[in-house]
Amino acid sequence: MSGLVPTQPAAFVFDLDGTLVDSVYQHVIAWQEALQEIDLGLSIWRIHRRIGMSGGLLARGLLRETGVELTPEQITRLQDSHHRHYAGTRDSVRPLPGARELLRHLTDCGIAWTIATSSRRADAEIMLDKLGVPADLQMVTRDEVARAKPDPDLFLAGAAKLGVPSRHCVVVGDSVWDLLAARRAEALGVGLLSGGYGQEELERAHAFRLYADPADLLNHIDELGIRGVGVA
Repeated sequence: MSGLVPTQPAAFVFDLDGTLVDSVYQHVIAWQEALQEIDLGLSIWRIHRRIGMSGGLLARGLLRETGVELTPEQITRLQDSHHRHYAGTRDSVRPLPGARELLRHLTDCGIAWTIATSSRRADAEIMLDKLGVPADLQMVTRDEVARAKPDPDLFLAGAAKLGVPSRHCVVVGDSVWDLLAARRAEALGVGLLSGGYGQEELERAHAFRLYADPADLLNHIDELGIRGVGVA
């Protein structure tokens, strides 16, 4: 028996928006305002369905619903407009219930973790302070990968920064795009309802477990094979 190795997950990779911080609807409104600047009206619910994708894919998807075609340069300006509008709301963003405590618990248990987000680094770094996370956290942002979700690049890069294979990681996210990317990275996907996607949607996207928010996940952390400090 002495040759057995621990079976706890080697690492956790977290999405940020809607998973650790309550920012999904700020992003939705920022996209709506950016679209209005180019005289495109789109219902909020349609925008929400695509939150969690990379900005480029999200913009193209929204434009497809309006029947409008933009050049790559115009799409880049649309993304920049979204970033500008979102920046004006960042002060209102708060950590989701239990987010700080969950990250602290994993650290205390010796479980490696990081954040991999489709957000730009400038936006993500501000959220680290809200989460009480060291500014030098080795997180991954959209600026560092060729493709964001639903491609697996962000989660693969997150696993690489932690020095573990992605198949040994638990990926925690709030959108179907997170879970699709987790599956493509061969990681175990865990879904949170705190981003506004429904239970059945996340289950169809192959969430191994579903929780309401980080606090609920922490309360059931043993279901993912995580034992508290000193627990055999």
